[in-house]
Amino acid sequence: MIDARAILLSLVGVLALTALATGVLVYARAPKPFAPALAVLRGTLQLAAISLVLAGIIRSPFWIGVALVVMFSVAAWTAARRLGALRERFAPVATAMAAGILIALGIIFATGAIAFTPRYVLAIGGIVIGNAMTIATLSGRRFVELLDDRWEDVEGWLALGARPRDATRDLVRRAIHAAMVPTTDQTRTTGLVTLPGAFVGAVFGGVSPLEAGRFQIVVLAAIIGAGAVVAVVLTAWLAPVRVRPATMSS
Repeated sequence: MIDARAILLSLVGVLALTALATGVLVYARAPKPFAPALAVLRGTLQLAAISLVLAGIIRSPFWIGVALVVMFSVAAWTAARRLGALRERFAPVATAMAAGILIALGIIFATGAIAFTPRYVLAIGGIVIGNAMTIATLSGRRFVELLDDRWEDVEGWLALGARPRDATRDLVRRAIHAAMVPTTDQTRTTGLVTLPGAFVGAVFGGVSPLEAGRFQIVVLAAIIGAGAVVAVVLTAWLAPVRVRPATMSS
């Protein structure tokens, strides 16, 4: 049972940190300064709800599958919405994410790196889905941004008879690299600069540091593997362009 005092102190800490972020952004006159505060509020409500739900389904393969489908659907919708017209972007984003996630999780459980049990499927599946969403957003947005910035070059190649895919080949490579940088840096500095949440949570849960480290490196490798597939598949889908891209949502 969670201690009421711990909940109260956590609430005070979260409110103080949220107020700090909002105050700094308002002072800097940044666009949408209250967006982070609303994100924290939304995240708190969602985590509270999912915690109550998961307490009842953690051992049910069927309901875990349902939970993962819901997570994936929301993640794909969120990433697609960031890239412009949702109706045009959802199919490529969902396809790229599904490919990366299924391949990465398939390798993990097929090799026995992590036991194929409902709780591990849920835990690792949720982590990989979340990171796949981020990489889909980064790669897609970066490609569209580069396409808009370098449209004259692309248009020039098209005028010379280049295929649409060939005209944007360099932009695709740059977008993939940009999308993979945060994940690569996080993995490279794990243990020196950061202690990932899965590692810390496992240690606090009573798992030995060595076992927690083994689990974490498998998770990081899964994120990198899934992310690479997502970035490559998504940008390859978006690459054949004949008209300037529409403005993306913020």
